[in-house]
Amino acid sequence: MLLIPAIDLKDGRCVRLRQGRMDDATVFSDNPVEMAARWVAEGARRLHLVDLNGAFAGRPVNAGVIRAIAARFPELPIQVGGGIRDEATIDAYLEAGVCYAIIGTQAVREPELVTRACRRFPGHLIVGLDAKDGRVAIDGWATLTEHRVEDLARRFEADGVAAIVYTDIGRDGMLTGPNLEATANLAAAIGIPVIASGGITHLEDVRALCAIEGKGVVGAITGRAIYEGTLDFAAGQRLADGVALAG
Repeated sequence: MLLIPAIDLKDGRCVRLRQGRMDDATVFSDNPVEMAARWVAEGARRLHLVDLNGAFAGRPVNAGVIRAIAARFPELPIQVGGGIRDEATIDAYLEAGVCYAIIGTQAVREPELVTRACRRFPGHLIVGLDAKDGRVAIDGWATLTEHRVEDLARRFEADGVAAIVYTDIGRDGMLTGPNLEATANLAAAIGIPVIASGGITHLEDVRALCAIEGKGVVGAITGRAIYEGTLDFAAGQRLADGVALAG
């Protein structure tokens, strides 16, 4: 299983939010490119970049930083979310060397965009589904919809997305452990990979996620834990690799 460091970008800096609140951000670095280099040096085999300003503005805001990270690590798969609302933005990111574009709110508001983008950019689309109690949230988690996670995931699976990033918004940034049951249930309900997000705190959380890898959970995004030091990233990836080899 891949452990994927998150680099959340706000005003050109690397930050972490608590439960998606822009007014509750902790700055961890003024140089996101060097932060990316740190995680690569520690064994990261994929990076998760989020344009937080873009997510709220509805258009890319930190694209320059994202392009710089992609240029620094041209062989590294990078997935980007935040402010992706149209095919032109996806095209620009892929041209810049990004491997996967993540569509979140716009996928729920305009599912036809996912359909079109999967046809135009096959293998490069991921849908991010953020949920609370099984219901999907949009608009930076400000709006809780009536859509059930499994229903939307099946819809986007049929469109041909490469994976689903599933975030339990009650756990994200809170260091309370991932929602294993909900993540496993989603992975079991669809046939495409699920990337878990939210709540990873300690090595035992990594071990627990590895236990549901067989259901289709191929990766886990980690943010606050690796920045605050409750999880040693390199040790976590070694653990995940060791569990895979043992299995």
